[in-house]
Amino acid sequence: MNLAEILKEENVLLDIEADSKENAIDQLIQSMEKTGVVNDAATYKETVLKREEEGTTGIGFGVAIPHGKSSGVNNAGLAFARLTKEVDWQSLDGNPVTSVFLIAIPEEQAGKEHLQILSQLSRKLIHEDFRNQLKTASTKQELIATLEE
Repeated sequence: MNLAEILKEENVLLDIEADSKENAIDQLIQSMEKTGVVNDAATYKETVLKREEEGTTGIGFGVAIPHGKSSGVNNAGLAFARLTKEVDWQSLDGNPVTSVFLIAIPEEQAGKEHLQILSQLSRKLIHEDFRNQLKTASTKQELIATLEE
């Protein structure tokens, strides 16, 4: 699965205002609902927040990857938000977050697909150049192109 194929341009939110992780997640879910990835925002959000309670999705380096497998999701999708200010995400490294990838997986596809997306993102995020491109991309197209590299 190619990350750039499941990240729709409409689901790239550059420089959004969010005062909490829940607010950032809400904005990402709304964008996924508009593009038809999510069919029941409340059900999907409940799944994502429940996953957050199990353990932080703040992986470090200023990045969080909240995710959920839910009947409220039509098809696998990815959304990205770059926040204008740092948000506390109880990250593994103790640092706040400015970049958020939200993964949506239909409940019946739970398993490999979700792990493939996480794995691909994680492999990219270990590279400082990639993380810097997330911070400096000036257009949605530029950000998506970063995922294709």
